[in-house]
Amino acid sequence: MNIKDASDHTDLPVKTIRYYEEIDLIRPARAANGYRFFGERDLHNLTFLARARRLGFSIEDCRILLGLYQDDTRTSAEVKSITRKHLSAIDNKINDLQAMRETLSHLVDACAGDDRPDCPILTGIIGNG
Repeated sequence: MNIKDASDHTDLPVKTIRYYEEIDLIRPARAANGYRFFGERDLHNLTFLARARRLGFSIEDCRILLGLYQDDTRTSAEVKSITRKHLSAIDNKINDLQAMRETLSHLVDACAGDDRPDCPILTGIIGNG
């Protein structure tokens, strides 16, 4: 299967597939004419990477997870550890976003939104110096 077909099959842009090859995440075979050839294993790996990226895993985490996915001697503890760290990072981001929302909500409520120039939103963004 050529790169366009692999792209269609995995819902990954061709540019992303080329990038994954460039950074050595995947290694498709090359035909005599130099064109990439994607077999079933390549498609499984690309699908795995696409799903992992949609879940927010970093490229480096994807590299490790893909290696574990391909390793029949892996332990689930290794996979769980990486995933637990990622989940913790997601929780931290959620907490940060909730704090931002609370701050912005307070500032919006404090602003009259009228034709006067004073605005608690701008003052709140500037802070206390």
